[in-house]
Amino acid sequence: MASHNEGIVVAGHICLDIIPELKATSGALHELLVPGKLVDTGPVMLSTGGAVSNTGLALHRLGFSVRLMGKIGDDLFGRAIQDILRSYSPELAETMIVAEGESSSYTIVINPLNVDRVFLHCTGANDTFKAADVVEDTVKHAGMFHFGYPPLMREMYLEGGKELTDVLRKAKSSGATVSLDMAKPDPASDAGAADWGTILSRALPHVDLFLPSFDEIVYMLRRDVYDHLSAEAGEGELIPFATLELLASLTDELISMGAAVVAIKLGEHGLYAKTTADASRFREIAGRMPESWQSEWLGQEYYATCFNVEVAGTTGAGDCTIAGFLAGWHSGLSMADTMRSAVGAGACNVEKLDAVTGIPTWQQLRNRIDSGWASRKMTLALEGLEPVSHGLYSN
Repeated sequence: MASHNEGIVVAGHICLDIIPELKATSGALHELLVPGKLVDTGPVMLSTGGAVSNTGLALHRLGFSVRLMGKIGDDLFGRAIQDILRSYSPELAETMIVAEGESSSYTIVINPLNVDRVFLHCTGANDTFKAADVVEDTVKHAGMFHFGYPPLMREMYLEGGKELTDVLRKAKSSGATVSLDMAKPDPASDAGAADWGTILSRALPHVDLFLPSFDEIVYMLRRDVYDHLSAEAGEGELIPFATLELLASLTDELISMGAAVVAIKLGEHGLYAKTTADASRFREIAGRMPESWQSEWLGQEYYATCFNVEVAGTTGAGDCTIAGFLAGWHSGLSMADTMRSAVGAGACNVEKLDAVTGIPTWQQLRNRIDSGWASRKMTLALEGLEPVSHGLYSN
C-alpha cells in the first residue's frame, strides 16, 4: 500500500495561461476583435494550465508529495511558469524540463463577459517532449507516475504513439503505478487524424489507471458514434447521450487493451469506472495492492454522481477529479471510496473560478465526504445500475 511519503510524478502537457481582463460587450466577439481597433483591457492574469499544473497542483494541495515533469523553454514564459509553480512550493519547479532554445507553451484566453471564450494556443516545447526527457532518477523514487494530454503533444502521437509508449514503459519498468489521461484533439489537426485505436493498443499494456473523458474516448474508439452523437447534440454536449451499454463497451475494450482500471469522466454527470477481473493483472501493479485490497477493486463496476455544490467555474474540473482518484488509490482506499474522492475533488474545484484554489487538504476532503455531503441524483439513463449508497451505483 502506498503512502503520502512515496512521491507522485505528474508529467505531460503544461502551458502559461495569459488572461487579459476584457470589459463587457453587447455585441458578438467579431465586433470586439476588429482589425485596426484598439480594445481597452484591464490587468492581465497569468496562471499555469495543462495536466501537469492542474492535476499536479491539486495533488499538492491535497497534501501529497508531488514532482512535476513538464517541458518548457528557457524563455520569459518558461520562467513565468517556474515562478508560478514555486509560489505554491519551491520544489515543484525543480524537476521541470527546461529545453534550451525552445519556446514555452502558452494560451491567450479571450474571455469577454457574456461571450464564449476563444483560445489562442501555442503548443511550444510540449511538442518535442520525448521518452528521453523523462528523468529516471525522479521516476524511480515515485509510487505513481501520471501522464496527461498526449494529444496536445506532437511526438506523443506520431509513428503510432511510439514515444508515448516508451514514456509509459519507462515509468512502468521503474516500479511505479502508471496513470494516463487524455485530451480531445481538434478533428482538423494532425492529432485528430491520428489512429488513436492503434496508439492506445500499444500504450495501455503499460498503463494501470486510464482516465479519459467520455468525449475523448468516443472520438478515439468510436468515431462513427461520435459523429452521430455530435449531430444529435448539435451545439450541446455529448455526455447526456451516454448509455450503460456504451460505457461498458468502451471500458471493456480498453481493459482488453491492457489497462487494469478505466474511469471515464462524465463532467457534471459524474464518473463511471470498471476494473479487470484478472487477478494476475492487479498483482503486476508494482506490489501496491495487498490481497485484502485487491478484493475491493477486482472485477468492479461503479458509477458515482457529483456532489451538490454552487458552481463558480469549471476550469480544471476533470484534472482535479483525476487528482482525487489518484489520491484515493495512493492512500489505499477501496474503489467505492476512491470514486467518492474523485468526484469530491472535482466538486471542490468548481466552487472556485480557477483550476486549483478550491482544493482542500486530503483530510478536509475526506471529512466533508464522510459528513453526509449531499449528492446529485443520477442524471444519465444508466438502466441496470442499482444504488450502493447515496450517489454511488453498481451492478
